[in-house]
Amino acid sequence: MRPLLALSTAIDLLNEKIGYICNWLVLFACVVSAANAMIRYAFGYSSNGWLELQWYSFAILVMFGASYTFKRNEHVRVEIFYLFLTERGQLWLDMIGTLFFLIPSCLLLSYLSWPFFLQAYDVGEMSGNAGGLVRWPIKFVIPAGFVMLALQGVSEVIKRIAALQGYVTIDAKYERPTQ
Repeated sequence: MRPLLALSTAIDLLNEKIGYICNWLVLFACVVSAANAMIRYAFGYSSNGWLELQWYSFAILVMFGASYTFKRNEHVRVEIFYLFLTERGQLWLDMIGTLFFLIPSCLLLSYLSWPFFLQAYDVGEMSGNAGGLVRWPIKFVIPAGFVMLALQGVSEVIKRIAALQGYVTIDAKYERPTQ
């Protein structure tokens, strides 16, 4: 179980670092948006590249922020039945939902979005807007984001199995295993 917990910790650390970057992307997107608006109104100049940079930042924030949000247990959950379950029942429900729904869905979406990225990369796809940005890097974010969410799902399953076997307890606020 120790090697699996080490893998879980590594995945958690990776997603924690990605989450830290995503936190700064919020500020970056706001600054780009404000600067673009100020330049447009003050100087009558606008650039599609800056507008697209703001959209790209938001897309990265959403796709990579999902795994960080899942790691922190701040994701949306329908708690109608969840609240009535014992702690052990909640662990089982989390594990089954993640193992049979989240991970397969993420891997399927990543698999299906990969050709979308490859096609854009192969042709060097650019924005159709004047002064727009290259499109293939942002299209890579789609499969990569789903892979990161699936990896965080693997980490959560490992932690739930360890908790069910009594190796660790899970800190309810941050979903960190404690020994």
